[in-house]
Amino acid sequence: MSEPTKPTREINPMLKMALELGPVLAFFVAYVWLKDRVFTIAGTEYSGFILVTAGFVPLMILSTAILWKLSGHLSRMQVFTVVLVVIFGGLTVWLNDPRFIKMKPTILYLVFGGILGFGLLRGKSLLRVVMDAMVPLTHDGWIILTRRLMLFFFGLAIANELVWRLMSEAAWVSFKTFGLTAAIFVFFMTQGRLFRDHGTGEGDEDSQA
Repeated sequence: MSEPTKPTREINPMLKMALELGPVLAFFVAYVWLKDRVFTIAGTEYSGFILVTAGFVPLMILSTAILWKLSGHLSRMQVFTVVLVVIFGGLTVWLNDPRFIKMKPTILYLVFGGILGFGLLRGKSLLRVVMDAMVPLTHDGWIILTRRLMLFFFGLAIANELVWRLMSEAAWVSFKTFGLTAAIFVFFMTQGRLFRDHGTGEGDEDSQA
């Protein structure tokens, strides 16, 4: 007999935001504090960036675990993000090479965009699977939003590559901390017309294929 699904619990929105954004902000603050320092550990020199990354990985795991404990649920996006942080953050520290953690957003957004594109090729909106309860839209509305978000994710992947390869380390940290977050916020803020033209009441979409 299968175990009953653990219900999702509502948590304070401010606490949820703190758990989701806290590790990133902590990374930024720690980087500003330690960026110009070099640490010698077991005979190997590590830059402040590497040391901050080493602290960011367990902090990200801890905050995600707390979020799961409080809410009883994690989205696939949250789980995948943590997995990438562990892999690329671990490689950054192990190989003493900052390029790996800088590539993490590129891989993340390429995968997200690719998943959405795969669904669109099948005539489906995989975005609807994770957002249906939050944003009630018609079938056509979901397809349009998914197509736009797919292109947006690909654009973020390209932007991240350009910033970390062509600009300074400090510029990339600022871009990762504030630029990517602001871009996602602005994207959804500019979708107001879509939500208005293709919005639907609860239950209207139950019969949609």
